[in-house]
Amino acid sequence: MSLRVVFMGTPDFAVPTLSEIVGQGHEVVAVYTRPPAPGGRGLALRPSPVHTMADQFGLTVFTPSTLRTEEANETFQDHEADVAVVVAYGMLLPRTILDIPRLGCLNLHASLLPRWRGAAPIQRAIMAGDEETGIAVMKMEEGLDTGPVGMAERVAITPDMTAGELHDRLMGLGADLMVRALAALSRDGLRFTPQPENGVTYAHKLRNDDSLLVWSQDATVLHDQVRGLSPFPTAYFLADFGKGTERVKVLRTRVEAGLGEPGAVLDTDGLVACGTGALRLLQVQRAGKSPITGAEFLRGIRLAPGAGLT
Repeated sequence: MSLRVVFMGTPDFAVPTLSEIVGQGHEVVAVYTRPPAPGGRGLALRPSPVHTMADQFGLTVFTPSTLRTEEANETFQDHEADVAVVVAYGMLLPRTILDIPRLGCLNLHASLLPRWRGAAPIQRAIMAGDEETGIAVMKMEEGLDTGPVGMAERVAITPDMTAGELHDRLMGLGADLMVRALAALSRDGLRFTPQPENGVTYAHKLRNDDSLLVWSQDATVLHDQVRGLSPFPTAYFLADFGKGTERVKVLRTRVEAGLGEPGAVLDTDGLVACGTGALRLLQVQRAGKSPITGAEFLRGIRLAPGAGLT
């Protein structure tokens, strides 16, 4: 049985879920997404990826700046939706909105709840060194990702997996999970389990100081930091190569054995000493340049083994 669905999402992570919902024959009566934002060299207003996909499907799109008005409530009620599906929308839904759909509001969240509630679950899971994460369909409440879980899938985090790779894995898996959840919901077969009180962690929004590499830390900690922030916003270190301090992005690394003063370059192929162990710089990027290997980087700055990056 098809459902009347209001879809609410913004980034590319949400696009496959919208596409799958349409493909499964559900009636998407409205799409809510964040307003167009400046982007590109000219900073022209650009619609969100979800907005672009909705236009391709010929769906009605709404881009309110707030949902906390009587007008927003009335508009949402007029959709007469069975369910709202929320995927990385980027705006909190007030209780007045949550109560409108007949079957509630379902959220697709990129973690195994209650671990990593909040804004950056993919990045935080990798940065914490987690070996497993997942994707969950949750019935929304007013609390931050506190609602009961209807379906979930587990995903292994391999030792060198980046946030970008995990993002893409969960993006496709999540789309399939959500349409399965909607199918179960349509036949009154979706059962929700309250989240346990133990094991709650919060995936706080990424801050600028999350990206700075401090060589005195353990090499494994730094490796997890690098891959958890790759390809965006990326980890970096600061160094002066004779023209003032510059920021060098680090996109890929490998943990290896090595001993030296933290920040010291141990060979010509990009091995850097850490507080414990060493980190091989596999791919770095200087400002305004293309990504290069660690060896190419060291040749370009003429930094000999034994010299330091800080």
